Amino acid sequence: MIPELGHFLLILALGVALAQGALPLAGAHRGRADWMAMARPLAWAQFALVTASFVCLTVSFVQYDFSVLYVASNSNSATPLAYRMAGVWGGHEGSLLLWLFMLNVWTVAVAGFSQRLPKEFLARIIGVLGLVSVGFLLFTLITSNPFERLIPAAADGRDLNPLLQDPGMVVHPPMLYMGYVGFSVAYAFAIAALLGGQLDNAWARWTRPWTTAAWIFLTFGIGLGSWWAYNELGWGGWWFWDPVENASFMPWLVGTALIHSLAVTEKRGSFKVWTVLLAIMAFSLSLLGTFLVRSGVLSSVHAFATDPRRGLFILAFLVIAIGASLVLYAWRAPKVGLGQRFGLVSKESMLMVNNMLLAVATGAVLLGTLYPLFLDAMGLGKISVGPPYFDTVFGMLMAPLLLMMGIGPLVRWKNDDATSLARRLRWAAPLSLAAALAVGWANGRISPVATGGLALAFWIVASLVVDLRERLRPTGHATSLLGRARLLPLAMIGMMVAHFGVAAFAFGVAMVKTYEIERDVKMGPDTRTELNGYTFRMLSMREVEGPNYAAVRGQIEVSHGGKVIAMLQPEKRIYRVQNNPMTEAAVDSNMLRDLYVSMGEQLPSGEWVVRVQHKPFINWIWAGCLIMMLGGVLAASDKRYRVRQTRTVDYAGMADGGRA
Repeated sequence: MIPELGHFLLILALGVALAQGALPLAGAHRGRADWMAMARPLAWAQFALVTASFVCLTVSFVQYDFSVLYVASNSNSATPLAYRMAGVWGGHEGSLLLWLFMLNVWTVAVAGFSQRLPKEFLARIIGVLGLVSVGFLLFTLITSNPFERLIPAAADGRDLNPLLQDPGMVVHPPMLYMGYVGFSVAYAFAIAALLGGQLDNAWARWTRPWTTAAWIFLTFGIGLGSWWAYNELGWGGWWFWDPVENASFMPWLVGTALIHSLAVTEKRGSFKVWTVLLAIMAFSLSLLGTFLVRSGVLSSVHAFATDPRRGLFILAFLVIAIGASLVLYAWRAPKVGLGQRFGLVSKESMLMVNNMLLAVATGAVLLGTLYPLFLDAMGLGKISVGPPYFDTVFGMLMAPLLLMMGIGPLVRWKNDDATSLARRLRWAAPLSLAAALAVGWANGRISPVATGGLALAFWIVASLVVDLRERLRPTGHATSLLGRARLLPLAMIGMMVAHFGVAAFAFGVAMVKTYEIERDVKMGPDTRTELNGYTFRMLSMREVEGPNYAAVRGQIEVSHGGKVIAMLQPEKRIYRVQNNPMTEAAVDSNMLRDLYVSMGEQLPSGEWVVRVQHKPFINWIWAGCLIMMLGGVLAASDKRYRVRQTRTVDYAGMADGGRA
């Protein structure tokens, strides 16, 4: 009865979502306060129904209900509990239910924490989110029902995909989807503003913390996915430019541009039309990425042919959601003013360049991801667009972006003096280059590409030091250093922390891509190999049994300078149900380097092919992601986002060109 209950709850949620989408929007249009007042209760009602349905599916997995087709396809009686629960979102149908659940979490968060917004504006926001939910509920109920019965029930399940049986899988999809779905809030704010003609600085201020929150979750989800792939896939890569990765990376790039564009709209009243378009595009790319990944289009362009209903629904939903938004945008955008003028050397100009580079980078990733699929679908042949294209094009676009990241925070609003700016940064560039050359020399090889990447990382840090030093300079407001630091807005501190995270990320990328070393060797008991001063000695190989797999586990002793520093245990697993071989790498990790060992195939001689790798500073990549997240949290916590805002702004007060 639990599956039937879960399905019935989704049907009820559809009815509530229809009311949530219709009543508040109609009430805001007609000035009916009673209809607008229904927005919050309807949002909470839909949240309760979808949550209960999600719990029903989870219970079906926990209780081994193999009479449910989705459960039988993604779990097994021997699957550990954590991975049975992860199986809830391990396939297409369950991932859509997770999408719905996250959407409702964001909706009730907006309903609960935005009570100070004008009632018409809040009603429109919740109404738009209700309409988005209607689309997902229809898609789930018509083409992707996770509660479909299997008659007769299976004796046992097919097990979860072995690739997904990793602790990272338990956390990665929910965090990624929180980021994906979070951009629906920015989208709803934008559509509500277009409907009400309220594109002003207050709208931007209301939107910024929600956009930043979505960006934080998406950053965490992408970073965790990279770490999961690095540890799980067995060959030591941290980013593959795989279409699935690109599908999440594109909304992140546009979301990053949106955060910076919102800052200009809030502070100066400029970029309003562009900011709204970015909000629409961030959500549109989230929709595109989610549906492309889960529809199978990225793994096969013929996936629509295997399920025509699903493919047609995907296309219809994308056309309606994106097309209607762009039509509304085209109708309203010409009526929006251009905002305040600004000079060539100004913070607005720097942020405009930032936005343009991020937009072009998104387009380059989108082209490289979809172009091969388009050619294949049109019968024009198969091509592969891989890392060489993405590394070259993306690297060329990111280099000027990192350069501007060091300059932008130091420039004043409206207009600034280029000579004064150059004088303030006169030591940053040579010191950054000297530090990059010193790092290359210390690692035994100076690479032009690595030197450029390292110099840009040090450049960001040097400019942050200059910026912080100027902001902490003694003034009449506070005499102590701590007192002056306390006067800095949290949003400003968050920006600095996030930019430092980008520098740490860039440093890690430059180091690992230039100085990593790997070697494939044959190893058996009591054999050894040397790599970059480390000795890897195979002590033994033995068979081990897991809950749903059998494995061969190596015991490898790692020594350096004559001292044993680690004992690594890589495995080669065979999952019993699906009979899939999987490589479980073993990693000895610290902030200076990773020692990465993975097992390949067994040779006729009884020895194994073993890959050993030395990866300098690779953990700075994920540390950079965490630091960026911390910066986002600090920025979103700024007190000015927690007080009621008016719709007026004194631009005259900014005429002095302040940098805040």
